[in-house]
Amino acid sequence: MYQKSIDNSPGIDFNTPALKKYRSLRFLKDRLARWGVASGGLGVILAILLIFFYLLYEVLPLFKSAEITQVSSYPSAQISVDEKKVPMFLSVEEQAEVAMKAEASGNLRFFSTETGEWLQSESLPVSAGSGVSRVVQDASGSNLMAAGLTTGDIILFEQGYKITWPDDRRKITPEVSYPYDRKPFSISDISAPVSKLAISDGDEKLLVAASIDNQLVMDVFNKEEDFLTESVTIEQQSITLPVISELSAEGDLEIRKLLIDPEQTWLYVLSGSSQLTVINISNIDRPYIHETLNLTAQGVDVTELTFLLGGVSLLVGDSVGNIAQWFMVREDGSQNLMKIRSFSLGNDPVDKIVPEHRRKGFLASDINGQVGLFYTTANRSLLVEPMASGRIDQMAVAPRGNYLILESQGETQFLKIENEHPEISWSALWGQVWYESYSQPDYIWQSSASNNDFEPKLSLMPLSFGTLKAAFYAMLLAAPLAICAAIYTAYFMAPGMRRKVKPVIELMEALPTVILGFLAGLWLAPLIENQLVGIFALLLFVPTGILVFAFGWDSLPSSIRHRIPDGMQAGLLVPVVLISGALAMSLSSSLELWLFDGDMRTWLTTELGIPYDQRNALVVGLAMGFAVIPTIFSIAEDAIFSVPRHLTYGSLALGATPWQTLIRVVLLTASPGIFSAVMIGMGRAVGETMIVLMATGNTPIMDANIFEGMRTLAANIAVEMPESEVGSSHYRILFLAALVLFLFTFVVNTAAEMVRHRLRKKYSSL
Repeated sequence: MYQKSIDNSPGIDFNTPALKKYRSLRFLKDRLARWGVASGGLGVILAILLIFFYLLYEVLPLFKSAEITQVSSYPSAQISVDEKKVPMFLSVEEQAEVAMKAEASGNLRFFSTETGEWLQSESLPVSAGSGVSRVVQDASGSNLMAAGLTTGDIILFEQGYKITWPDDRRKITPEVSYPYDRKPFSISDISAPVSKLAISDGDEKLLVAASIDNQLVMDVFNKEEDFLTESVTIEQQSITLPVISELSAEGDLEIRKLLIDPEQTWLYVLSGSSQLTVINISNIDRPYIHETLNLTAQGVDVTELTFLLGGVSLLVGDSVGNIAQWFMVREDGSQNLMKIRSFSLGNDPVDKIVPEHRRKGFLASDINGQVGLFYTTANRSLLVEPMASGRIDQMAVAPRGNYLILESQGETQFLKIENEHPEISWSALWGQVWYESYSQPDYIWQSSASNNDFEPKLSLMPLSFGTLKAAFYAMLLAAPLAICAAIYTAYFMAPGMRRKVKPVIELMEALPTVILGFLAGLWLAPLIENQLVGIFALLLFVPTGILVFAFGWDSLPSSIRHRIPDGMQAGLLVPVVLISGALAMSLSSSLELWLFDGDMRTWLTTELGIPYDQRNALVVGLAMGFAVIPTIFSIAEDAIFSVPRHLTYGSLALGATPWQTLIRVVLLTASPGIFSAVMIGMGRAVGETMIVLMATGNTPIMDANIFEGMRTLAANIAVEMPESEVGSSHYRILFLAALVLFLFTFVVNTAAEMVRHRLRKKYSSL
């Protein structure tokens, strides 16, 4: 009968216009949804790839090789009407458009660097029958220069350049001035040619050291400024230097080079083949020989000696083509000159070393015209190329380090230097570097300073360490609490309470991190400092209070315990936690007085040698852990709650207890989701910016001490990016830090996804 009714029922016509229209509309919606989801997914992947390639685009110029290309070349005779006039000194002004050559006759000739056209000539006040035997520049980087004469006199002068804009075109006019006196003055009243010369101009005094007839002499010019007229008067005073016994008029050990550091502490005297005598002149009334040492091995001669930018390091070129960097290192309360690193120009003797004006780099040439470009801090040999067919007579680099001019065998070459980022190398970024005036190699980040002689310290190790340190302490707090809360909420808690607790915890994630950082820096950090013992007492009082309450609750009669609905017992722990926490904080002062004589911070520093900063990793761990907990909790709770009920019921039916079911069934099945929650929380902690920016001392140090601060990669980018010059090395290194953070997150998430996939495959059969 039932079959008959079906057979006799009228059939449904699926080809009616209405159903055709419905099917077409549904098909269109399906295709739109499919293409929308696919486009969204591809858009996310494309956005990530674009971010990666943009970061890479900004970072790649850091690793570009240096290049030197010729701009022009012309005969040197164009800038010297008399070929017998020997060039003593060569320099280039800021814009690299005008160069100056000091000649033995006392003429200062200014010419166009690109064409060699003579522009202007100035004559030093050299008396008739005299000439210039030596021209040197102040090592402090000022424009003050000194010319030693064949009569034993010295002329102090400054070279400068005035820039004007007639008809909207830049015009550079050379200027020569005499800041002290136009007339030459003598040193120690010795009438003999000045063979070696060194000057150092400070705020209070000017020091002039010279070698005259192989005698080491030095005068000090004390400055007195009239505050009303702003005029400066100087008083010359001869200094009695300690006798270097090996020196003699016969030249047993001839003085070959003199240098005075900008701080006017050390006088360096190079004599013989490689002997360097260091004289302490910090007290000009009592100078003494600090140390004497050989700069090279036996059989190797020193061929050139000069200061690196700043006058802290010495650059020593030798006869086998090596260039070594030396500077003072403090050991056991004393300072000694130490060889730090060396560079190789080739196998021929080094002839000239020219330091850069604004970076810790230098150029060097050998006797066969080969030129090398080096950078000390990064320990990089950037370029070594032949630039001339023979020995280079004079060489100068522009103040910006972008142009080079050299004279060799009657020809002048003007060359362009492409060397934007010499500070970067693998060792400078990730290795220990021995910086000037430091007692040992170290990892340091210090990207800027107040002076131009600053040595950039661009190690990413302290920032990476700080990032991992902050994430570690945050996860140390967040992961156990969030996972345990997720387990209880999803598995044990009553459904009614779960519907209230879960949204409240997830709502915590909406709290702006800048608010958390503000509270952590201005409220939590002082609270922890003042209640340090109480904070640690919480770790003892709260668990103890919970255990005591649990024991007491379990001892109550069943009639009382069963009045509380199953799964709602957790609400009873809220007052227990509050009371035990308040008890720990109230006993903080008493415990500190009893255990640490009233000051735990002092006890940590004096007894254990652990320094304490107010804004430290403990503060960051608490604040950032609070921010990460909702992320881990939400994902882990969903994973545990999504475990199929038939697995739980089957385990319980087979006689397993709820705890056995939880450990051996639920957690294993939910382990991929729990692992993903932890990894996502870790990614959140690694990339956090505002909390670590406001709640730490923001000091880039490598110390695992929980009471010390740190600086993370993200916080460093936020702090320094607004102040960095676009396109500079500092700017691009900040992008490199962002790329490192990006790659770290990518690698961690990829590894986490692989582990999650294996866990899902392994426990999918449960």
